[in-house]
Amino acid sequence: MSSIPLSVPRPLVRVNQWTIFISVILTWVTGYAWIILIPLIANLLGITFGVNPIMRFAKLFLLKEPKSYIPEDPVQQRFNSSIATFCLAGGFISFSIGWNTIAYIFTAMVAIASFIAILGFCVGCFVHFQLNQLIYRRAQKQRLKEN
Repeated sequence: MSSIPLSVPRPLVRVNQWTIFISVILTWVTGYAWIILIPLIANLLGITFGVNPIMRFAKLFLLKEPKSYIPEDPVQQRFNSSIATFCLAGGFISFSIGWNTIAYIFTAMVAIASFIAILGFCVGCFVHFQLNQLIYRRAQKQRLKEN
């Protein structure tokens, strides 16, 4: 039996996106890089163990049954969380060793992507789709060569 849920309610995804965005902004404003550890660790736990504490906590505040909300694909969410985790980790490590320009680039990428996702366009979803298209096209070309 798979531990991956059939869908993730959109409000939980939005809370995670807002947490990423606000954490990055607070890190920039305060200069405290540890703030981005909050979404970094939460998303890392989500990728590794399938339980994102931010989403788990936010689930307590859902007003309706989780399945009554617009569903988000859990595989897609895991992919997006992987990208966010990479950027947040790159930002945190870079801030920690004094590479502030690199840190701002990593954190700006994830802040912009999360904010754009909040507005309705998922950059990670677009990248995931394009990667799947590339894999499909390569498989098709390989099949044509074999026949």
